[in-house]
Amino acid sequence: MRGQGYENVATVLVDPRVLGDFELDLMSNDFRVWTVHTVTTFPDAPRLAFQIRRSLVEQRLGAWDVAAGWTLVWVTFGERWLDGDEPIPWPAHAALWNKLAEYADSVRYNLGLGGVPRLSVPRESY
Repeated sequence: MRGQGYENVATVLVDPRVLGDFELDLMSNDFRVWTVHTVTTFPDAPRLAFQIRRSLVEQRLGAWDVAAGWTLVWVTFGERWLDGDEPIPWPAHAALWNKLAEYADSVRYNLGLGGVPRLSVPRESY
């Protein structure tokens, strides 16, 4: 049995007006979108989402003030992008950053991935 492990995530602030379309678009490219305030991995997910959003907005010294009330999401990679326990391949990174760039007016993010305890993502076993 595999341990809890960690999930590679991109942390993204998304304008709530486009969140539904954003999620469907990313899902069609085998990315998963998790609204941080609803994840069950953390006992107080709404507080965590508030703290991360506030930190991201404040780090940008006014440049991201428009995103202060936006929804914080984590974007993970679906099965198409994964190769067992191997690192996420560079084409997957590029595909994600390119997709996020399409939403430039409605998202804010820093390039790079973080890690969180594995989210409740159903995995197919082969």
